[in-house]
Amino acid sequence: MYQLLAIGSRINHPEFGKGVITNVDSRMYWVTFIDNGLETIPLDDDFEVIEASEDDLDTVSFYEVERTLREILKKWSDASEIVPIADKYKGGTLILQPKDVNLANKELPMETFFHKIVMLRDRLRVMEQKINSHSGLDDQDKVDLQQYITRCYGSLTTFNVLFKNNSQQFKGDSSKK
Repeated sequence: MYQLLAIGSRINHPEFGKGVITNVDSRMYWVTFIDNGLETIPLDDDFEVIEASEDDLDTVSFYEVERTLREILKKWSDASEIVPIADKYKGGTLILQPKDVNLANKELPMETFFHKIVMLRDRLRVMEQKINSHSGLDDQDKVDLQQYITRCYGSLTTFNVLFKNNSQQFKGDSSKK
């Protein structure tokens, strides 16, 4: 078993040299080394402890707390997150061209179209939350309605190409039935 060290502890690593632990999570240390800069090393890595910090050990980093809070807020509130559009579509235009050449094209800035897609996604999420917390629906009704929402997400996966971050894309039911 290894000793958990707190932020501020000084170590001597066989590969990276002397350094100070600047962050800790449940799997690794972030260490700023004198000669090698910032490196991450596993908690059970082989190194010499020069001086263990007396501070209380917090094995959850600020990043993990922030990420968890962001996910909770996204799941349980109707607050919208900032969702970036893929760089290749920034400043672009969506052009809808009718078959009849006598009719004019409809042009829409990509940012406007993307915003509408994101708002639709956010409203589906709110609907999902309201269904899950609705006291007048039994569990089977909730499951049935949830399946329709999942299918809506699946229908919208065509627009995933517009999202800069994969984690913000639509995801339908990926299981084969």
